[in-house]
Amino acid sequence: MDRDFLRDKRRIVIKIGTSTITHMNTGNLNLEKLERFVRLLTDIRNQDKEVVVVSSGAIGAGRKALGINGRPSTLSVKQACAAVGQARLMMIYQKLFAEYNQTIAQILITRRIMLNEISKTNAQNTFQELFHMGVIPIVNENDPISTDQIQEENFGDNDTLSANVAELVGADLLILLSDIDGLYTDDPRNNRDAGFISYVERIDEKLESMAKGADTSLGTGGMTTKIAAARIAAAAGVDMVIANGDKVSNISRILNGGEIGTLFKA
Repeated sequence: MDRDFLRDKRRIVIKIGTSTITHMNTGNLNLEKLERFVRLLTDIRNQDKEVVVVSSGAIGAGRKALGINGRPSTLSVKQACAAVGQARLMMIYQKLFAEYNQTIAQILITRRIMLNEISKTNAQNTFQELFHMGVIPIVNENDPISTDQIQEENFGDNDTLSANVAELVGADLLILLSDIDGLYTDDPRNNRDAGFISYVERIDEKLESMAKGADTSLGTGGMTTKIAAARIAAAAGVDMVIANGDKVSNISRILNGGEIGTLFKA
């Protein structure tokens, strides 16, 4: 399918996963990749496009700062890691974006905001004002107080969160950056014969059966959560692309109509 229509997308939500912005062997933030990511986002903003970032990595950053090895097993420890890591992550984003004179904002969302019409409207107004001011919002769930997210209920992961944010702000496009090139007929890391799926017009049971959850010590969510996100995005009329975040330049290639990753057409 020709993807030239992606060039016309003006309001884009980009989700960057934990595995994309950390070194897998240490769990530390990959500053070199983050810097390239920030530079590219600023350049997209310079094209008069509106960008929202849904960034993972807070719990991982906090875990490392607190000297905790492996994924925290208790809710209180996870929330402590999130509280420490969120501050560290935003500090780094602030420093990197400041290099390009790009203003950012932090928005922490809970599911209650999405379910309450007054709160939802207030959130939409805030995003709209930030877009008008040329600010790039950086979004995460409010992990330190949101037990729903950390216990993997409701939002449960940033794939689902990013799809809800895309619906909230009326985005044209949702890009999910992951550690895999897109959707396959099977897990390509375990099956060499797995076939790549470039375009999805409709999500059905057969497609969902191809999706397999992933679980690493750094983040939550796998292809199953991305299919769920695609359903939410499609219902909101938002096109979605799953692509490999190992190459940050894939974002530009997607926005220039390149056949990168798996496209879910709304």
